[in-house]
Amino acid sequence: MTASDRQSHWQAVYLTKGEQQVSWSQADPQPSLRLIEQIGPRRDASIIDIGGGASRLVDALLARNFHDLTVLDLSEAALASARQRIGAAGAAVRWVADDATAWQPQQAFDIWHDRAAFHFLVAEGDRAAYLERLHRGVKAGGHAVIGTFALDGPEKCSGLPVQRYDPETLSRTIGPAFELIAHEAHRHVTPWGATQSFQFSVLRRR
Repeated sequence: MTASDRQSHWQAVYLTKGEQQVSWSQADPQPSLRLIEQIGPRRDASIIDIGGGASRLVDALLARNFHDLTVLDLSEAALASARQRIGAAGAAVRWVADDATAWQPQQAFDIWHDRAAFHFLVAEGDRAAYLERLHRGVKAGGHAVIGTFALDGPEKCSGLPVQRYDPETLSRTIGPAFELIAHEAHRHVTPWGATQSFQFSVLRRR
């Protein structure tokens, strides 16, 4: 799938489906929020949410007085949905409509968060492009929080194939520039009651 194909796919998803019609919807963005608060207690920490879409993570971070926030997503419709929901407080957020495999980071962040974006990159070239940006986009001593489907998780999502990981294979894929410092299993319940198996890994930039 090309970057253009990905953009068209996700734009169509967010233009045609409501929040309760997509499997990844969360009213309470856990464990992402808890892990971010554990590794970034300073409220001036710079945080980017990769594939943030219409996620409620940015709402929760704003409510906890984090203020250096960037949300990147392929879908302008998803970002518009989040901005409309948040209202005036969203003016403080940098909203970036771009593909994480093509985007050029303008800064390095304290925290790089990705819940269920990286696992859609099933082609080696796409993964390599993402990882090059990850390495540039996290400060030395900063952290990446990456959630993917676990080895016993779904093989597809939104009609697309995914690459499943456990913490060890994710760490090897990301490479030695990052140290795996924590991980946990997570059972996500979709809006219609199905259960999906995730793993969340926290990695420190060396």
